[in-house]
Amino acid sequence: MLYWALLFLIVALIAGVFGFGGIASASAGIAQILFVIFLILFVIAIIARVVNGRAP
Repeated sequence: MLYWALLFLIVALIAGVFGFGGIASASAGIAQILFVIFLILFVIAIIARVVNGRAP
C-alpha cells in the first residue's frame, strides 16, 4: 500500500510540473488517503504483535 501511495505522489508531482492542476490534486489526495490507511494498519499490526506477546 505504501508503494501505491508513493506512486500516486509521483504522478501528482509530475502532473503539477506539467500544469495539470486537477489531476495533481486528485492524485495527491489519493496518495494522502493511502498513506493514512497504511499508517493505521501499521499501528494495528504493532499493537496486535505486542498483545500477542511476541518479541519484536
